[in-house]
Amino acid sequence: MEPLKIGNITLPHRAVFGPMAGFTDAPCRRLMAQHGAGFTVSEMVSSRALVYGDHKTVSLLKAEPNGAPYGVQIFGEVPEIMGEATAAIEQYEFDFVDINMGCPAPKIVSGGAGSKLMLDPDRCGRIVEQVVAHTKRPVTVKMRKGWDADHITAVECAKACEQAGAALVAVHARTREQMYTPGIDPEIIARVKDAVKVPVLGNGDIHCAEDALRMVRETNCDGVMIARGALGDPWLFERVNAALEGLPAPKEPNLQARMNALRRQVEEMVEQKGEFVAMPQARAQTMHYMKGLKGAAALRRYCCTLTHLEDLDELIAAYTIKIQQVAQDSLMYGFARIEKALNLSLMQNDFRPFQEEIAFYERVHSSPINGIEQWKQISDKATYYRKLFE
Repeated sequence: MEPLKIGNITLPHRAVFGPMAGFTDAPCRRLMAQHGAGFTVSEMVSSRALVYGDHKTVSLLKAEPNGAPYGVQIFGEVPEIMGEATAAIEQYEFDFVDINMGCPAPKIVSGGAGSKLMLDPDRCGRIVEQVVAHTKRPVTVKMRKGWDADHITAVECAKACEQAGAALVAVHARTREQMYTPGIDPEIIARVKDAVKVPVLGNGDIHCAEDALRMVRETNCDGVMIARGALGDPWLFERVNAALEGLPAPKEPNLQARMNALRRQVEEMVEQKGEFVAMPQARAQTMHYMKGLKGAAALRRYCCTLTHLEDLDELIAAYTIKIQQVAQDSLMYGFARIEKALNLSLMQNDFRPFQEEIAFYERVHSSPINGIEQWKQISDKATYYRKLFE
């Protein structure tokens, strides 16, 4: 399979990290790139704010070397202002410009930007034309299926963007009306792929490797864009890349790896923004890392109170100790059951109860007993009992 390209940029992988306001800051992007994201994109920035030279907005563009191509996403509804904004950011370090035509947030669409642009394919084309005219870098577009069920315009908008010079199109397979409700329409991605010659990325509801494989299989898209599914789980990129590239599935991260990644990400956020700004943002990031853990509901409640970096350290330490204790208790209970079954088997001269208990233990703990120290203790005791009954 030929490498995926954006203009003259060759991507290392076909699974990329999508932009999300409030989440995809530099520490988050770096973490995703380290785990195999084909490219990363900044949080969306206002074209008007860039033209006016707003320092807070410019800070969102901060680039950190992370080994993957990096794009800056801008939003706006006026083609000329989008062009001026593009010219204003040419001085910064990034690899491509991404245009937001998919954000469903009320404050964005009320001004005519984001997914509101899906109602006007001609305007979409003129915006891309202006952005392309003001940069030497490739230009990409992130869009939605359409505005609502009566305005499914992704094909028309994608064709207008391609004709105006877009080098890649990413399609989120929901309308603005659907927001993020469960269920996507892969067919719209397939229709866009058939309508344009530039690479097309499929986006929406990718939470595991099988989701990505299904997306590619059903739509023939050139790659997948993962966003919310990767929050708290940057290893998703490793699993998806392995699946798309026909490689063995990588090892799942253990609890310590998850906590280390969380700690490192939040620490970088604090270093760059200070605790006052970073920690409220870190609360949401931390909640995503808690998905699927025992006692996740209580953990999420505690996450809402994080104020200092030390609070996160206390949370991680307390939870790690608790899990270790639970695991130890489970382990000892399991061995007590095995020992009881061994006694019964020796008394009845029938080792089936003993073997069944061992099989049950291995299913519960997802690992064989053979070779570990506790098994040696049981074996020693078995030898003792055998001698006793001889």
